[in-house]
Amino acid sequence: MAVMKLFRAPLKYVQGKGALFNFYQETKDLGSSFLFICSKSGYKNCKSKLEKSFEGSDCKLHFEIFGGISSNGEIENMRKIVRDEKIEVVVGVGGGSAIDTAKATAHYEKRPVAIIPTICATDAPCTGLSVIYKDDGTFDTYIFYPKNPEAVIVDSEIIANAPTKFLVAGMGDALGTYFEARACLRTDSKSLENGGITLSAMALCELCYKTLLKCGYQAKLASDRHVVTPALDAIIEANTYLSGVGADNGGLAVAHSVYNGFTALSECESTMHGSLVAYGTITQLFLENAPKEEIKEVMDFCYSVGLPLTLKEVGVTDVEHVLVAATKACVPGETIHNLAGDVTPDQLYDALLAVDLLGQEYYK
Repeated sequence: MAVMKLFRAPLKYVQGKGALFNFYQETKDLGSSFLFICSKSGYKNCKSKLEKSFEGSDCKLHFEIFGGISSNGEIENMRKIVRDEKIEVVVGVGGGSAIDTAKATAHYEKRPVAIIPTICATDAPCTGLSVIYKDDGTFDTYIFYPKNPEAVIVDSEIIANAPTKFLVAGMGDALGTYFEARACLRTDSKSLENGGITLSAMALCELCYKTLLKCGYQAKLASDRHVVTPALDAIIEANTYLSGVGADNGGLAVAHSVYNGFTALSECESTMHGSLVAYGTITQLFLENAPKEEIKEVMDFCYSVGLPLTLKEVGVTDVEHVLVAATKACVPGETIHNLAGDVTPDQLYDALLAVDLLGQEYYK
């Protein structure tokens, strides 16, 4: 039986300067008591705007700063607050970990969830999954949810005031979206939602890539100056919505497997997710023997916004370690196997080194 095509997205996506002042208006139908699971910076930057949005309402607000990672213990703590305080709506405020904690808490307690990203480093806000860690900080599991968040509210001003490195990392994560989905389409592989890839999904993935090329560099400059421009707004949408909904419904291939492989190396512990995905995207193009014009376009983009083109830039200087990462990236079940013709650790190793050689030419 043929795979059914499938498309999922958040019920509501709101983005703009000062969007948090409208938070109550956008979410009042979900309930009247809210638990805000906040990162430290999320609490500091969003609390007053959120309180202002609820002025004149009789809603109950509970702000909680969480422990920093989306761990099983942290989720249990938040579930207890939901039950004890009779919370009706769970809200994640912060980066990927706060968001993943909120999604898991809402799922287990059968509550609606709203998301307020304070950085644009990954596409976590719109997706229907969470990355969960053990209490010691090591990876535990992915949770796949039956639905995506009820609302995603993005205040462009808060993103503009965050460090630019997060925006750039988000562009790296978004860079893989179109190329990974294209690879999945070629091999009839399933999306992250476990369905066939729709025309709508591919259109979003393609628009994501085009938006990065058109607006990425100008958005980086705006972020450096902490100002909201049309280019920055476009990249916020590309990083958050186009990449999130695109990846969810388009699928993953080499780029994210490369990330998973390199996380096995201690020297990559502080390398951002998006930086490794960007390097993995170029590697995928090498493995596909993509036209040199396409490879150049992607590498020129990475160079312009400050995404890595060499192994040294992602923290790797020992060639033997590259083989360790390549081997881990190719274990059974990894998304790299969605590539036409499949990939062996040796082939991936060679491609990773070839990208590094070409990347070094940009710095001569």
